[in-house]
Amino acid sequence: MAQESKYRVSVIGGGPAGCMCAYYLQDNFDVTVFEKKSPLSTLLPTGGGRCNLAFCEYDFKELAKNYPRGQKFLYSVFSRFGTADTIDFFRNIGAETYVQNDKRIFPVSDSSKDVRDKFLKSLKKVKFIKEEVLRINPGFTVVTDSTSYKSDFIVIASGGHASYELIKLLGHKIVEPKPALCGLVTKEDFSKIAGVVVNDVLFTHKGISGPAVYRISSLKARENFPYKLSFDFIGDIDFQAELNNNPHKSIKNLLSKYVPKSFAEYILDGLNIECCQINGKMRDKIFDKLKHFTVTVTNTVKDGEVVTSGGVSLNEINPKTMESKIVPKIYFCGEVIDVDGFCGGFNLQNCWSTGYLAADAINSFLKSSFT
Repeated sequence: MAQESKYRVSVIGGGPAGCMCAYYLQDNFDVTVFEKKSPLSTLLPTGGGRCNLAFCEYDFKELAKNYPRGQKFLYSVFSRFGTADTIDFFRNIGAETYVQNDKRIFPVSDSSKDVRDKFLKSLKKVKFIKEEVLRINPGFTVVTDSTSYKSDFIVIASGGHASYELIKLLGHKIVEPKPALCGLVTKEDFSKIAGVVVNDVLFTHKGISGPAVYRISSLKARENFPYKLSFDFIGDIDFQAELNNNPHKSIKNLLSKYVPKSFAEYILDGLNIECCQINGKMRDKIFDKLKHFTVTVTNTVKDGEVVTSGGVSLNEINPKTMESKIVPKIYFCGEVIDVDGFCGGFNLQNCWSTGYLAADAINSFLKSSFT
């Protein structure tokens, strides 16, 4: 059918979203993917190299709750292409999956490279051009750093760090990009306990990191610095009862039941409390410090973000088709739009789903032109 239609689709960006879109277009269109780097290279580090493809949540509204920005926009997207569809897609290209206890979905191979190889092998009819797209001229001409190409449809899937100036020239608004899912720089110096982990909070030479902090950084991505965070590291234990039941145990060893010993030492040193028997006032200070451990966040760790908060304004995109409301036959998908999720496969799910929807809309145009 591609030869009959002679329609050309230019996909700007060879990451997960762009390649997903190209996969579903290749049988019906002349598809060209513009990617200056290696296609799907951003897939390789995901899931620590194991490739966390998605999250095992089949209710689209529950799935969308894992996106601090774009939740309602994604209702329409995930109702059309959700977790089950993602699993089916990877099964079709030869990448079987399994679900961990934490509901994260991985390939049976536990290899991002394996998934990438199978994905690229499935794009048999797609042409890849290793050139940087500079602008889109009137008449849907894609201008690169080498030459220009005529197109009938354009899909922009350039990720969270590129093509914003190009998109602005099309008349679209860009929500200012901010780092998300990243470590945080703090006013407090934690170099003495760098490497220590307490309740999913990793202390570093620059501040704090780890799973809990990544989630917080995503929720706080649009907030101005400085801001304060408070952590409860001790829960609902009866501290006085612990002291009464262990009268001869040093306070450091007692605290080590709940937090790492090096962190207990850090707390006691900061309060100028020696590891000996303590009085009620000291007890309250220790309990308050662990119950309300407060840090002052002054910045994000430079170049440490996993995803970017921001991108093409969702008000200017049709959530049913991913088509621009400003320029017909231009589509957006993946991280280039103002959608970002937590860790756990959510950002890749955004890429799979929006990439499919853009392709489905373009395929629907072709079907309507033949009826």
